[in-house]
Amino acid sequence: MTTTSHTSTDGTPGAPAAPAGAVVLRASGLTKSFAGHTVLADVDLELRAGQVLGLVGENGAGKSTLMKILAGVHSPDAGTVEIGGETVTFSHPVQAQQAGLSTVFQEFNLLPERTVAENVYLGREPRRRGLVDVERMQRDTDELLAGLGVTGLRAGQRVRTLSVAEQQLVEIAKAVSYDARVIQMDEPTAALAEHEVELLYSVIARLTARGVAIVYVSHRLKEIFDLCDTITVLKDGRQVTTRPATDLDDAELVRLMVGRSISSFFPDPLPGTEVGEPLLELRGAGNGYVDGVDLTLRAGEVVGIAGLQGSGRTELLEAVFGVRPLTRGTMRIGGHDVRPRSPRAAIRAGLAMVTEDRKATGLALNQTILDNALGVVRAVFPRRTGAARRELPGLLSSLEVSARAMDQEVQFLSGGNQQKVVLARWLTTEPRVVLMDEPTRGIDVGAKHSIYELMRALAARGVAVLMVSSELPEVIGMSDRIVVMRDGRVAGELPAGSTEEQVLQVATGVTGEASA
Repeated sequence: MTTTSHTSTDGTPGAPAAPAGAVVLRASGLTKSFAGHTVLADVDLELRAGQVLGLVGENGAGKSTLMKILAGVHSPDAGTVEIGGETVTFSHPVQAQQAGLSTVFQEFNLLPERTVAENVYLGREPRRRGLVDVERMQRDTDELLAGLGVTGLRAGQRVRTLSVAEQQLVEIAKAVSYDARVIQMDEPTAALAEHEVELLYSVIARLTARGVAIVYVSHRLKEIFDLCDTITVLKDGRQVTTRPATDLDDAELVRLMVGRSISSFFPDPLPGTEVGEPLLELRGAGNGYVDGVDLTLRAGEVVGIAGLQGSGRTELLEAVFGVRPLTRGTMRIGGHDVRPRSPRAAIRAGLAMVTEDRKATGLALNQTILDNALGVVRAVFPRRTGAARRELPGLLSSLEVSARAMDQEVQFLSGGNQQKVVLARWLTTEPRVVLMDEPTRGIDVGAKHSIYELMRALAARGVAVLMVSSELPEVIGMSDRIVVMRDGRVAGELPAGSTEEQVLQVATGVTGEASA
């Protein structure tokens, strides 16, 4: 099958421009059940050319099912879908793509050993005299990338050499190559750095300018309000509301999604929580990534670490945990001099670390909940395994892990439940200090609230929590103190209740530094 590259009104190849405001997608009464359980009930959507519709809701709200119905992965039990005014039915995703509806899923569908061009035109390579026209395919791909404003990415590069952000751009280019009138994006910034998010914003702006409509799914409310014209809220498989984004704010959107006001979103310290003795002390600590770090973390505290991308936040946690061991300065845990040379040594000293990427470094996805939760105890404290196993059902229950049974593989859990299993994995070691790197990244607001409550419960038990987060509302809402990093050093310290502006001033060095 060959494809024809269309040219948009701005002179770049891609989807043909649709009349401004024309309805390009209409879904009515979409309903879907699995094994007798209704996961989507009577949902309506209407999407116009150039519009970005935000689709939000907790995990299990029905977002993924709705997207998969539109993408042709699932067939609805009831309801209809129209594209460009024509009723369509899909039994395969390729049919949806050919009809002008493409989906960029969170898990990419790329072949790493093939080039960018070969991935974009996989199965539909242009041919000349019966052979694949490689020159034309690469030229068309480079034109697609140029039309998206992408520089530094070439059609002949192999996908395995690309960053996550670049792979996502390949997926978007592939979607555009189908002359997509509608593109669905599922958590497109979940694994992106801040500067890469800006590039995605610009790509979306170019797509909407040429009349492409976007369905945008994200747990990051800032992105929803930055990008979306209209917001549809799903809860328990039902459509709560569809409203213009300008009619909503953070507080109202959270209330619609979870039935809880934002004022209670970041819980206060539990009654009886007391700040006690220092559990973690750093003086002049450094290695090849951080330098001259002075930090005291006390029992019962939640201390947030803020800073811009590359400021050394993650590197500090990794140094403390022995991933990138400290080479200078002093470190004390519970009043004793230590300098862990490995994570195993750090664990034995009473540390735990929730890593930034739960799938890559936090979990064994093809193993069961039980095996994941007991993994660290078995490896480091084997004599505690029996006791930990007996206590595990109560621990998982207290974390509100939603799963069929402990023998369920964690790859089949939602992101929020996977993160709770990561926490259970560390809590079985009975740590004194818990290091958390982006503990709520990529999970829904309800699961976030559960993790915030856990952090407060740990503090009430005398555990010290040191948390890195790129979300300033999270840092401000959860921290008893805020340590701000810049260029691998502690730039200053701010009290609880500081503003985002104050944190950014210290992080950027725009004004005088806060007192350390």
